[in-house]
Amino acid sequence: MPSEHPLRMGVLGAFTTALYASCALAATDDFDMLKYVDPLIGTANGGHVFAGATLPFGMAKAVADTSGENQAGFAYDTKVVTGFSHMHDSGTGGSPSMGNFPIFPQPNCPGDDIRQCKWQQADRAVAWNRESPEARPGYFGISLANGVYAEMTTTNRSALYRFKFNNTSSQPLSPVILVDLMDLPQSRRNGTAHVDRSTGRLSGSGTFSPSFGIGSYNSYFCVDFKGAELRDTGSWSSNGVNFSKPSLSLGANSSSTVSAGTFARFRSPKDDTILARVGVSFISADQACSNAEREQPEFDFEGTVSAAEAAWRKKLGVISIDAQGVSSELQEVFWSGAYRSLISPQDYTGENPLWKSDEPYYDSYYCIWDSFRSIHPLLTLVDPLSQSLMMRSLIDIYRHEGYLPDCRMSLCKGFTQGGSNADVLVADAYLKKVEGIDWDTAYQAVVKDAEVEPANWDVEGRGGLHSWKHLGYIPFQDIDPYGRGTHTRSISRTVEYAYNDFCIAEMAKGMGHHADYEKYTMRAGNWIHVFKHDQKSSIKGVDTGFTGFLQPRYPNGTWAYQDPIFCSPLLNFTSCYLNPDGHETYEGSAWMYTFYAPHDMGSLIKTLGGAESFTSRLRYLHDSGLLYIGDEQAFLPVYQYHYAGRPGLSAYQSHSYIPSQFNATVAGIAGNDDSGAMGSFVVLSMMGLWPVPGQDVYLITPPYFKEVSIRNPVTNKVATIRNVNFDPSYKSIYIQSAKWNDKPWTNNWLTHDFFAEGGVLELELGPKESDWGTHIEDLPPSISKYE
Repeated sequence: MPSEHPLRMGVLGAFTTALYASCALAATDDFDMLKYVDPLIGTANGGHVFAGATLPFGMAKAVADTSGENQAGFAYDTKVVTGFSHMHDSGTGGSPSMGNFPIFPQPNCPGDDIRQCKWQQADRAVAWNRESPEARPGYFGISLANGVYAEMTTTNRSALYRFKFNNTSSQPLSPVILVDLMDLPQSRRNGTAHVDRSTGRLSGSGTFSPSFGIGSYNSYFCVDFKGAELRDTGSWSSNGVNFSKPSLSLGANSSSTVSAGTFARFRSPKDDTILARVGVSFISADQACSNAEREQPEFDFEGTVSAAEAAWRKKLGVISIDAQGVSSELQEVFWSGAYRSLISPQDYTGENPLWKSDEPYYDSYYCIWDSFRSIHPLLTLVDPLSQSLMMRSLIDIYRHEGYLPDCRMSLCKGFTQGGSNADVLVADAYLKKVEGIDWDTAYQAVVKDAEVEPANWDVEGRGGLHSWKHLGYIPFQDIDPYGRGTHTRSISRTVEYAYNDFCIAEMAKGMGHHADYEKYTMRAGNWIHVFKHDQKSSIKGVDTGFTGFLQPRYPNGTWAYQDPIFCSPLLNFTSCYLNPDGHETYEGSAWMYTFYAPHDMGSLIKTLGGAESFTSRLRYLHDSGLLYIGDEQAFLPVYQYHYAGRPGLSAYQSHSYIPSQFNATVAGIAGNDDSGAMGSFVVLSMMGLWPVPGQDVYLITPPYFKEVSIRNPVTNKVATIRNVNFDPSYKSIYIQSAKWNDKPWTNNWLTHDFFAEGGVLELELGPKESDWGTHIEDLPPSISKYE
């Protein structure tokens, strides 16, 4: 997703040294990984991480909403809280997402006059205590300057809030809790609210816009209270409070930035505490109420927290590490990254009003362009059952809406950022034998992406397919009468389309579609058509010493020009987004995209002058400041030294980014988390096996721990990566030799069979590079031979 921030330089070297130097005790039988999960990591400096309470892939996500850069509701570098809302996304760029129907508690109204309470969002905003936020899996708590201590937890479809009131005035407590027909991006198109005068139940609905897509969605809520006697109720708006009207309706002519809703006022509560249970739904207010009643009939706060913790322990418990000697901070980085990787996509099964189906429905694929590189490959390892449900959901979206999505949120079509990268996800699941998927329909879906241009390729499929098929590249200033979309990103779309077609070819080969295999393998080589062999590059007038880069090309075959460093941290970093003048690469430079041919590395390395020249160029990409690790396309280049026979440099490069760019502070991730992309990058890197998505390939580097094990939840078999001569100071990070199940292993990569069947990969480490994994026969697959 687009980031709103320029390059973030990470933490000081002294902090990095401290992380390596600080030691923790070895793991014990009573080890609890939740003690190492800090949901506040990444809540400052544009990380946009969701810090609140949720279940794995849960729909309900409760947190305090702050005023400022609040894409996920709460941000640590803010000052005031405006409400508490119940659905969010995590780590996204662009505009804030959801945050519908916030509730807000006030201990009492000045002079006991209901009209003197604060109602509008800006007026009621209250400072929060800087030391008070407490976040852990399934729980969030915060103290407000108005005397309220707010705690929250969730089930799948409901949130439970516990408000403790500290009366700071001389008058008796008479708390008011309002609901606001608002959302974080202030996109409301219409809304209704009602309060039941006998019970105080607040319910209603609204129509809102998605944060990064088209269309609109309807959302519903239901709030019940426990712990205090109801005093009175009413509705409120900019015109004030109305006791006689229990209902309120806002039409399209009402400003989306104006607060309005209903409220309940209570007499002094027992123990100064009121519980508020909020059900949410995309179907109806009645279903929102029934969701809450079914999932939390007893308003049991502690029991709900305990159940959430158990759910998180079960999900994370398939991973185990021997962390002897490793700093507690690095363990926090690891486990917190794993936690964030399991927040989205969100399970909306039973909450999809768009069509009837017996298939699962997941939402918040936000976006696949971000998530296919690391989130879903990690899920295939640690939670293949959920990965199967997500793939089935994508295929069902294809059945009912005609295309696989590249991005989707809030039941709406999201914007496509590059290629049709759901094709990569589907191929990855196919090659790794993810169970329960209708592969025939899945294959139809990916072939349609490759062959049939949609009417609006801004939100699905691929644009420029006529040019792609006849010219072999996406032209600069393409002429495309077959569909509409944003005519930018000709370079990055070309290389992504090539890889998408390769992934389809891999499926075709396995399914016996031989003609398709030949066709799509041929099209997978199209990346070379935008490589300009004599293109040079300079930085501040000084030649970089490298020749040959991807460049835009007109339909007639002549070359256009984009500075190879343009849209890097060194030149106009934020100039390559989805706006109509967003240029020819997306969220990165031609320098970086020139390395993107993960299926054809033999040819790419030859094109760039051979292995030694390739290695030199790749090191320059990392060392010069041209690469921003906070964008997902930067992940694979960390490990591409493997293809040039230098796997030790991949390990070195990984350690250059962790922990310098990823640490345990509130600003501890390199970019916005993009639904867990940054978290999954850290986890996979620290486990020592980097997946190449869309291929049955894992690139081997040493784990950051003495030993890492993953128990396959389907086969119950355990795969263990063990370091011999492990050095927690990370001076010995180079593999000298390897054994797979006690047999010598010289390939610098392995396949998914290791995880499906279990076994032990033993890596002997040393302080210098060796010849392990360096020979041509040791290199990962490529459709063109290595030289």
